[in-house]
Amino acid sequence: MKGKTVSESRTIMTQTVFPNDVNNNGTLYGGRLLNWIDTLGSIVAKRHSRSSIVTVSIDSLNFLSPTRQRDIVTLEAWVNFVGRTSMEIEVRVTSENPITAEVSKNCRAFLTYVATDEKGRPKPVPPLILSSKEEELRCEQAKERRAERLRRRDLGAIEW
Repeated sequence: MKGKTVSESRTIMTQTVFPNDVNNNGTLYGGRLLNWIDTLGSIVAKRHSRSSIVTVSIDSLNFLSPTRQRDIVTLEAWVNFVGRTSMEIEVRVTSENPITAEVSKNCRAFLTYVATDEKGRPKPVPPLILSSKEEELRCEQAKERRAERLRRRDLGAIEW
């Protein structure tokens, strides 16, 4: 199977925060942002695997600063690591105040997707071709996160 570079599936999505997207404090609902993150992550996973995918986990979702009504939200996502059937996708979120042009880092998340065949069974994905030292570092860090997820699973922390 021919490998793919990170840039082949890297995707950017931009949203405006409207009144129906915010809570009574005027800040973006976390669930709305989570929806945008999973939507973008799934697009990247589909572009890399060229198949149907399922979300397996959302790991290390950290909110760094609030996003407010009227902000312009930019989500950028790419593949960090590829296993046999799984992919770790990193999503970074920033917001821009459209009046002042101030940009804030809002959120960073790591999601795992599995490619599936027409019967819903896991299927192999193309290998990831790393083109820079930064991509190599992200891949190594993703391997560490994967090992930790597997360790937690083996400890029963995920089962209930």
